[in-house]
Amino acid sequence: MPTQIDFLNHINIHCLLKTRIFFLFLTIMVIGSCQDKKPQRALIETELGNITIELFDATPLHRDNFIKLVNEKYYDGTLFHRVIKDFMIQGGDPDSKTASPDQILGMGGPPYTIPAEIAAPHFKGAVAAGNDGNPQKASSGSQFYIVTGTPQNGITLTSFERQKGIKYNKVQFDKYLEVGGAPQLDQDYTVFGRVISGMEVVEKIATLQTAEYDRPVKDLKMTIKLIK
Repeated sequence: MPTQIDFLNHINIHCLLKTRIFFLFLTIMVIGSCQDKKPQRALIETELGNITIELFDATPLHRDNFIKLVNEKYYDGTLFHRVIKDFMIQGGDPDSKTASPDQILGMGGPPYTIPAEIAAPHFKGAVAAGNDGNPQKASSGSQFYIVTGTPQNGITLTSFERQKGIKYNKVQFDKYLEVGGAPQLDQDYTVFGRVISGMEVVEKIATLQTAEYDRPVKDLKMTIKLIK
């Protein structure tokens, strides 16, 4: 016949097993949650079509600032105020919301800069932050550009490596050869995201007729919202 001590030991073992099962379940849930976490995405809407971008977790300062501004609807009504075929399209200047047709744009933004988080190359479709050429390479608080770029070859990439004192790994080198981009910008500007759909819209915008300072003759407004 079981004694009181045996009964208590049984209860303790049962409780211990339940505790271990609970913590095992909790661990599985946490791991699953981390694995399910996806990079934040944003949808840029224009009258020429939509562009979906993915923000890099590896650049948290730029990612979080962009999310903050999107939530504040900071970008809504701003223009793609500078476009250069085979190079990039640029936007995010708040002054462009009410700009006259002959107004020079590209100097507006919030009263702060973002410390540089330079790492990713400027492949075609890269989303990067502008800067004013400051020695720290700190980024504009709001302005960004999307790279269209040009095809690359081994000779030009090797030349940029020598000029900039960098070394592309095989994956990066091969990707530049495959998709192209703007390696001349590497190590000078922070790439904080990439286009995951709508690159054809980016290329369409890059071919718009422009006037002085590469501003499109016809204003092209954007709105941006966060998506899952």
